[in-house]
Amino acid sequence: MLGIARAALFAVIPLEMLIVILLVSGVPLPGPVIVVAELVVVSVLVLEAVTAYRLFRAGRRGGAGRRAALVATYHGLVPVQVRRIMGFELKGLVSVGQWLARRRDGVPPGATAAPYAREQASIQLAFLAVMIVETAGIELLLRALDVPYGLRVAVLVADVYGIVYVLMLAAASVTRPHVVTAGELRVRSGVYLDVRVPRDLISSVRLSRNHNESGMITVKGSRLGVVVSSQTNVVVELTGPLTVVRPLGARAEVTTIRLFTDTPDVLLNALRPTPHPSAP
Repeated sequence: MLGIARAALFAVIPLEMLIVILLVSGVPLPGPVIVVAELVVVSVLVLEAVTAYRLFRAGRRGGAGRRAALVATYHGLVPVQVRRIMGFELKGLVSVGQWLARRRDGVPPGATAAPYAREQASIQLAFLAVMIVETAGIELLLRALDVPYGLRVAVLVADVYGIVYVLMLAAASVTRPHVVTAGELRVRSGVYLDVRVPRDLISSVRLSRNHNESGMITVKGSRLGVVVSSQTNVVVELTGPLTVVRPLGARAEVTTIRLFTDTPDVLLNALRPTPHPSAP
């Protein structure tokens, strides 16, 4: 029943959005079609409510408190991939606020930040400019073609979301740098990756420039790649496997991390062992 509830939920949301857009746009729909569609929506909502209640009741019977049972119900109904994507959106919006306030996330006093935003800033700025021009151009074109107002609004919302998304990417890159503290190296890629590497697990760190990397976050064998503009310039070797959580929730064991930073020398110096003072 849980699998059916999940599938039904993610099938009915696009259907309802499509119907709303068509109606707002002035597209005439036969009465029976609207009635059947709304009956499907109501049926799915009832199914979701029943499934949620059963999950909540099972949690309570297992000894969980109300809050814990609600969280378990949410996790049971919503797949981990969807939960993580929703989390990315929320963290991205928070990053925009931190960017405007000139604050950084997860950089405590005394820590060393190793940024990676400068290398990709020009590309992100170009994307942003193109998307703004495209949004204005499409709106003018749709007006000229006398496209219904509701459909124009739907297209405009999608375009504006694209602009906000690029802003979130840029803000997250600035506000969430790699971080070195006394106890760990924190390797990040915006809101999509956050790997904490205990310093006692690091066997060596070296400068190694590679300009032919693929993807943004990749796992090949036991090697994690955290790439910026097809580049990495620091290699971190580990004494043993480290479990990393990939953007959509998959887990992998890695023993090597290749990453990029705008200040590789700063990162290398921060990770060098601190010499112990000699005894008098």
